[in-house]
Amino acid sequence: MRVVIIALGKMKDGPERELVDRYLKRAKPLGRSLGIKDFEIIEIAESSARSSTTRKLEEAKKILSAIPGDAHLIALDENGTYQTSKKFAFSIASNIDQGTKCLVFIIGGPDGLDKQIRQRSKSTLSFSPLTWPHQIVRALLCEQLYRATTILSGHPYHRT
Repeated sequence: MRVVIIALGKMKDGPERELVDRYLKRAKPLGRSLGIKDFEIIEIAESSARSSTTRKLEEAKKILSAIPGDAHLIALDENGTYQTSKKFAFSIASNIDQGTKCLVFIIGGPDGLDKQIRQRSKSTLSFSPLTWPHQIVRALLCEQLYRATTILSGHPYHRT
């Protein structure tokens, strides 16, 4: 299975990028042992349209065109469900066991995601009811992906 993060906006150099790179670098070898072939990030340019509705529609079109055809989608949304790290890890394991070819996480921009993205997604996930900058959400997601690989492989990183 491949894990793909589709994120609106460019990640600039700095501490957030360093965290993303560090967690994905750590996750890759553990992921391979679990059946995760790769972790990939696809960056989508934010729309410059004047209205929020138009921006979200334009961004949704770009996101939809970037999604592999065989993907299982999970949208990150402030109105999504909350999960423990273990439940998150076990949902990834379930996708591996079910033969999911590509697990895609979608991170929206400042205006959030258009409803068609949320409707197409198998589930929505929230890290908090707070609003976070997308660069921090990307770092949080990558940390949780790394944590999931450690939970599933029995690595001591995750402590209960």
